Amino acid sequence: MTEYGRGPGSEPWHPEDPLYGDQGWEGRQAAHGQGQYGDQQQSYPQDPYAQQHQNHQQYQGHQQPYDQHQQYGQQQNHQHQQQNHQQYGTPEQDPYAQQPGAQPQYNGGWDTGQQAAMPYGAEPQGPYAQHPGGYDTGQDYYGTPEAYPPPQPPGRRDTAPEQQQPQQQASTDWDPDQPQEETHPFFTGADGPGDREPRDDDDDPDDDGSRSARRDRGGNERRGGKSKKKSRSGCACLVVSVVLVGGLGGVGYVGYTFWQKQFGAPADYAGSGTSEQVEVEIPEGAFGYDIANILRKQGVIKSSDAFVAAQNDNPKGKLIQAGVYLLNKEMSAASAVTLMLDPKSQNALVIPEGTRNTTVYKMVDKRLKLKEGTTADVAKTKAESLGLPDWADDNPDVKDPLEGFLYPAAYPVAKGSKPEDALKRMVARANKEYGKLDLEASAKKLGLKTPWELVTVASLVQVEGKYKHDFDKVARVVYNRLKPGNMETVGRLEFDSTVNYIKGQSTLDVGAVDDLRKIDDPYNTYKIIGLPSGPISNPGADALHSAMNPTPGPWYYFVSINEDKTVFAETNEEHEKNRREYEDGKAGQ
Repeated sequence: MTEYGRGPGSEPWHPEDPLYGDQGWEGRQAAHGQGQYGDQQQSYPQDPYAQQHQNHQQYQGHQQPYDQHQQYGQQQNHQHQQQNHQQYGTPEQDPYAQQPGAQPQYNGGWDTGQQAAMPYGAEPQGPYAQHPGGYDTGQDYYGTPEAYPPPQPPGRRDTAPEQQQPQQQASTDWDPDQPQEETHPFFTGADGPGDREPRDDDDDPDDDGSRSARRDRGGNERRGGKSKKKSRSGCACLVVSVVLVGGLGGVGYVGYTFWQKQFGAPADYAGSGTSEQVEVEIPEGAFGYDIANILRKQGVIKSSDAFVAAQNDNPKGKLIQAGVYLLNKEMSAASAVTLMLDPKSQNALVIPEGTRNTTVYKMVDKRLKLKEGTTADVAKTKAESLGLPDWADDNPDVKDPLEGFLYPAAYPVAKGSKPEDALKRMVARANKEYGKLDLEASAKKLGLKTPWELVTVASLVQVEGKYKHDFDKVARVVYNRLKPGNMETVGRLEFDSTVNYIKGQSTLDVGAVDDLRKIDDPYNTYKIIGLPSGPISNPGADALHSAMNPTPGPWYYFVSINEDKTVFAETNEEHEKNRREYEDGKAGQ
């Protein structure tokens, strides 16, 4: 028989303790620090003896019926939870409270707690092992700060399993004087919203206040973070796939290219090409692959490798020179090499030795299909910007400052180019050839003032000397007549070529000497003493060499006897004799 107001395992009742409802002392007391019917609960520190008290109550199991108060207690408990949630948020939870998943045990009476989890292999302890002194001790656990809360009434004690935290194992070496380190995931943050995904069996948020609060705080962020993670994962997979595919493609292309170079024949057209022709310019210093790349870009050949191979197979393939070639499109490499070795394919603008500038200008106009006189106007207005050397004479008596600097050679003058481009190439070539020689030193040795005068002598030798083997003696005649003590011509050159230059003609019959001396022109060597104001033609390498290295001799005159012979004389009488013999022999033929 249970004592009135007491039961096995219960503590003595104190008069100042409030009654629970109007049931008198047969009802249980309200939780320590809590008023009747769901009054606001006071905050107490967690009591390490709370779990042991529950074990003590568990082992007793003698409770009073509570059916008549269950419905009312549940209503009060629901109101109490709403008040606490609104004022203080999620209530502080005890790490030693019952864990989720554990079912509350009812023995027909008031169940004040669950049995503590027992470590495996630990010795079971009695329900009163943690209470030294038993009932005889004078300590009141309800009246001290260390007091554990009394059991909850049924309505307030029945919480959903989802609110209860996993139960911790009771430590057998707990020291009340040492501060306890929280290990529960709820307090350490390990069970944060971002650490787990919502389960399919989660209850509705309205039925679980604490879970609803957690969802409100982190649910959206968790779901958003997950989608971002999925998005980033998808992008990463896509990037990896693209890299792998690109890498495999690159490896395949490199392998195929290597195989083609090592074992496959280079791409090539067949035959001599189409009827469509194209003008191709090959610059100086271009060989092998340089020429092949130019031809490939113009559509003449299909691949550079094929042309280089054909050039190496042809014994004369290395003789292809700079110039302009008229070729067909889509030719085989071998056909292109053969055609470029044929002079008929070369479409370069060739400047012969001794050609005057007026003739060169007309050739350029015709080649570029320009109006006659266009190139001459460019030469006159842009002479200073075409690259003449510093020693070129800018004397106003000079008829054409470019005379003597349009070096005789073959030039690539392609259709569509500008006349100044062609002139620049010619002047650049003259500078290159003249630069190979020490013109200044040679001029001083021969009694000339500047390289300009040396080039002028070479231009006279080029026109007066009919044959190259006579150039050395003709050059000596020039220097002998320029001597100050010359009594034969009194320092005058008296060359018909200078009169022809003035008149823009080319003939042997220039007129009588007396008439020629009347022509007032700085280029008229029948009147002036010394050299003309400038060159009268564009000398070649042979004439320039003879002007620098004249043959020693006393000659002042010369006359051509036949197609391959020139007679040189020391005096005018000898010269006149030779001339009459030449004319008589020619008349007798």
